[in-house]
Amino acid sequence: ELIRLLIVECCPTPLQWLCKERSGNNSYTHDALSLKYKLDNEFELVFVVGFQKILTLTYVDKFIDDVQLHFRDRYKYMLEQKGARTLLSSCFAFEDDFKMLLCEAEESSKARGSTSMRSFNASLKSQKTVKSMIETKGGDKGKEQGGKKNKNAKKEGKGMEALNGTLCPVAPDDLSIHLIVFSPKRGAYGGMFWMLKGLVGSKSLSQEDMEPVLEKMRDHLIAKNVAAEIASQLCDSVAKKLEGKVMGTFTTVASTVKGALQDSLVQILQPKRRVDILRDVLEARSQRRPFVITFCGVNGVGKSTNLAKISFWLIENGFTVLIAACDTFRAGAVEQLRTHQRRLNSLHPPQDDRGRPVVQLYEKGYGKDAAGIAMEAITYARNQDFDVVLVDTAGRMQDNTPLMTALAKLIAVNMPDLVLFVGEALVGNEAVDQLVKFNQALADHSMSDKPRLIDGIVLTKFDTIDDKVGAAISMTYITGQPIVFVGTGQTYNDLRSLNARAVVGALMKA
Repeated sequence: ELIRLLIVECCPTPLQWLCKERSGNNSYTHDALSLKYKLDNEFELVFVVGFQKILTLTYVDKFIDDVQLHFRDRYKYMLEQKGARTLLSSCFAFEDDFKMLLCEAEESSKARGSTSMRSFNASLKSQKTVKSMIETKGGDKGKEQGGKKNKNAKKEGKGMEALNGTLCPVAPDDLSIHLIVFSPKRGAYGGMFWMLKGLVGSKSLSQEDMEPVLEKMRDHLIAKNVAAEIASQLCDSVAKKLEGKVMGTFTTVASTVKGALQDSLVQILQPKRRVDILRDVLEARSQRRPFVITFCGVNGVGKSTNLAKISFWLIENGFTVLIAACDTFRAGAVEQLRTHQRRLNSLHPPQDDRGRPVVQLYEKGYGKDAAGIAMEAITYARNQDFDVVLVDTAGRMQDNTPLMTALAKLIAVNMPDLVLFVGEALVGNEAVDQLVKFNQALADHSMSDKPRLIDGIVLTKFDTIDDKVGAAISMTYITGQPIVFVGTGQTYNDLRSLNARAVVGALMKA
């Protein structure tokens, strides 16, 4: 009853009072009752001591430490070989050990007290008699006090209760100090542990249990730039996955839902199909043909800049690059690529026998057919033994039907090895609309029964969003394709692979 009151009345969940030990506060009080506890993480045991608050037991902390160590030493073999569950499933003998440890703790406390306190004979009160201060009834006061002292001595130091499914008393009920040992991972066998599991564990999750938590998670994801529709779909899928699942002991609905959502997010960012550009370029080289990458996306997201970064990365890995200037619509697009070509060549002087620049630009000016220029560039690269062709295309809004048709034609005619969508990390709901319509346009205007769609994503301006990384989730969720690169700055070196777990960590951070 003592422990039950302390657990039920003093704290919302047993998880909280168990976890408070980490902060150094491992005690609770309620009315006239006190409780202290100690965790043993190695063997998954909890040692709980309960006593009347009126008793000033200065040795409790030392006592519970001694009990833990003695208990571990005595039953170490069984704990290591069979675990706490097997040990606590039977009433085992520990009463004598308990009394011995309690007696030692009391004696140690008395010894410390005698050195620091002045003796009674040394005080002025020793000159007074007890009878001069207190009027007694029914006999000698000294005998009465002596009787009380003996009674208290008799009550102190009695017993242990071992929680093993059925509460197992090993001492009389009139205890002044109680000890309970249990394992948080025990099954629901009744007794005190059954009560603990009823509070926080062994419960089948229902939609009603999860809805308040999922609602908060949904709002949290939207605040981190996940598209609202995607956030709702993610939470719905987590709810279906967890419904009917039995929660573990000492776990909460919130932690269970959060853990499942976190696992789902990591899986989304790690699609089954992995893009390995370097391996694929080597494979294409062995076939004596260039590896072709086409870049597409909306206006102003940084396609040309990130194309130049990928050029630098390829050159650093020993490949030669031909840039095809197929943005014949935007003024200055060709000049921008020419500037990048000069800078890249200045960083990497020619290294082959022919003295050929490692980066060349193939351009035919403005107002020409982009699909035709791409085809000519690929033919030129094959004849000149370039390893990679990077095709730059005009930025276009997903609602611009003529330009979307032209992009679909370019991809369908030239059949590049890789189609990369370049998008901003800043967007939220817009990312879904962009990707859906880009993929739809590629499918609608394809000349094949198996249309080429977006193969991967380059996420730009990733360094500007702090922890609002939701666009990565939205884009990979809607396409099922991986994020190949993230742009993290303005220099050619600012190109990174995506760390899925780091992104999910930032996304789940409060």
